[in-house]
Amino acid sequence: MARPDKAAAVAELADLFRGSNAAVLTEYRGLTVAQLKELRRSLSGNANYAVVKNTLTLIAAKEAGIEGLDADLKGPSAVAFVTGDPVTTAKGLRDFAKANPALIIKAGVLDGAFLTAAEINKLADLESREVLLAKAAGAMKAKMSMAACMFAAKTSGAARAIDALRQKQEAAA
Repeated sequence: MARPDKAAAVAELADLFRGSNAAVLTEYRGLTVAQLKELRRSLSGNANYAVVKNTLTLIAAKEAGIEGLDADLKGPSAVAFVTGDPVTTAKGLRDFAKANPALIIKAGVLDGAFLTAAEINKLADLESREVLLAKAAGAMKAKMSMAACMFAAKTSGAARAIDALRQKQEAAA
């Protein structure tokens, strides 16, 4: 790799790998420029979708400490470098691939761990981070509410029992 333009491209790709919390490798053979533009626009909030050269991407991935992409870097490749929510990006790619079967999800990396295409589809099936946090908060609130009701039930039950005893004593007197 003697040419400075290739060295710069590898450095840029390595920075993208290091700066993202996930990356999804896809094959875009058969997609038109308009379809790629639409895909980039749909992922723009969470990911940067870039067409890459396989050899340079392999070198950059190794420089960034990412292993496992060797076998999948064949044919026309593009990488979605995820900087936002990985689940949202995986859903966006999956939905676009359903509408445009020419897009093939090959593999990915999430927080340094290699993911197969099936695992990326499982990731896409998850609910978003906000929904999962809301469900967790709702479950915690429900438990607190149940505890408060249980504590209140003991005191109100004791108050009713005392009131019943008082009424019984008044009736007997």
